[in-house]
Amino acid sequence: MLKGHPKGLVVLFFSNMGERFGYYTMMAIFTLYFEGSFGISISNIGIIWGAFLFSIYFIPLFGGMLADKVGYGKIVAAGIVFMFMGYGMLAIPGQAKFFVFISLFVIALGTGLFKGNLVVILGNLYEDKKYKKLHDSAFNIYYMGINIGAFFSPFAAAGIRNFLLKGDGFVYNAKIPGMAHQFLKGTLENVAEYETIARNMLGTAFTNLTEFSNQYVASLGRGYNAGFAIASVSIIISLVIFLVFKKYYKHADYLQKDRMKEDKTIVELTPQQTKNRIFALIMVFAVVVFFWMAFHQNGLILTVFAKNYTAGTVGPLTKLLFDLPAFLSIIAVLMGLVFLLMKRFSGKLKITGLLLVIGGALVGYWRYGIFKGLGDGNPISPELFQSFNPIFIVFLTPLVLGFFAYWRSKKKEPSTPRKIGIGMLIMGVGWIVLITAVLSNNLQSPADLINVGSVSSVLVSPYWLISMYFGMTIAELFISPMGLAYVAKVAPPKLRGTLQGGWLAATAVGNLLSGVMATPYAKLELWQCYGILVVTSCLAGGIMFAMLKKLNKLVES
Repeated sequence: MLKGHPKGLVVLFFSNMGERFGYYTMMAIFTLYFEGSFGISISNIGIIWGAFLFSIYFIPLFGGMLADKVGYGKIVAAGIVFMFMGYGMLAIPGQAKFFVFISLFVIALGTGLFKGNLVVILGNLYEDKKYKKLHDSAFNIYYMGINIGAFFSPFAAAGIRNFLLKGDGFVYNAKIPGMAHQFLKGTLENVAEYETIARNMLGTAFTNLTEFSNQYVASLGRGYNAGFAIASVSIIISLVIFLVFKKYYKHADYLQKDRMKEDKTIVELTPQQTKNRIFALIMVFAVVVFFWMAFHQNGLILTVFAKNYTAGTVGPLTKLLFDLPAFLSIIAVLMGLVFLLMKRFSGKLKITGLLLVIGGALVGYWRYGIFKGLGDGNPISPELFQSFNPIFIVFLTPLVLGFFAYWRSKKKEPSTPRKIGIGMLIMGVGWIVLITAVLSNNLQSPADLINVGSVSSVLVSPYWLISMYFGMTIAELFISPMGLAYVAKVAPPKLRGTLQGGWLAATAVGNLLSGVMATPYAKLELWQCYGILVVTSCLAGGIMFAMLKKLNKLVES
């Protein structure tokens, strides 16, 4: 897959993977942290979530403008340092909400300096004629790095939290955070059920509900702080990779004005061409706002769906998908089968494939034997659902690339704007899957759960949410890496940092709207709330199809 690509791609791949591991570790626990540590309602968490994600993706606009003046590599390195500081601040236990908000701002500032400008360096690597044909595939590979980091992060966050809870004599129970805060506020209706949960957990060590509530909330908070600490470590690894292997991408860390001084053959775009390209990009930005509005529900209402409406215990086979060693064993078996069955692999790779299949099968069988003893009582953590999107990305990226390559060979490959339009329609279908889960199981509205620990009396199979993430992933592959590549290709060279920031600013607006969705979520029926996202996704896709001719004309002129 890396054949023919410059070595700088590998450096940027791992630099980005380390940063994204930290980011998605935080995202996996963001909603749960604010609910568990501060007892904040979902509506108010939505405001915090939207504002933070808006900052994360809007500040790159200014980070890009700055980098267009002083250089991309310097700004990327500065961004990593700020992110390390922010995650380190969040890792300090027992901080007040104001300090937490300051920490989030520092992370947003660092991300704003880092995110878009690393992409500019990646795009510059492929300005060389011998690499131009690999431009789009490079962005897909780069995107895989994002998602490899994102796959492991929920397991890290949930694992460290559960480890620290166990050390304090507790286990994670999705009902307890909401019940604990409601009990301490004097608003909990089902105190008897809460006391039963507490007594079953602590046995003879139980004293009273007030002490239990305070100790559990404190222990849970320390678990989430530890997750932020893991994020800060991954950021340092990202910085080391970026600086130590600089020689492989240094030639791509240039400003266009300097390059034009050195190479007089470079033809500058006319003012009209520049305006046309900027306008075309703005039109695309306006559509993808609605993708991010729907997509970034993964850390908000989809996490709430995982916690409040999805079964918290599963059978041994399903548990294999929520246990890291077991999940990795499944991946090993699948990779081994690819090596064994595909004709282009031979010799050592066939042997490697056989070893992967045997080793993976043995580990999977071992883990299954452990889970079988608990029957249908194997616990799963709501954070872990966020691992499905990135692992689907990793496995589906080669298939999607193959699909595009096939159509390219037939000279029928869809244009980037058309791919984005298709992706928006697929996103709408994904939300229809979740609406089906709601209606077929007659799930309660969020408003009905406010004073009962926030967990529904009817819990659905995890496969509904997994299916939703599958559809969301396909939509993402048609939109996000393609959009990054489109901006790198179409943006006027002197404005690459600014317009990559513009792509992220559009993402920021979508993220702000994603937080706004917490308000109708708290007031409407579930299917009505999800229906809003179906309509906005499909409408945005329709608008993109309507603009195709105009976009192609603007870019080609």
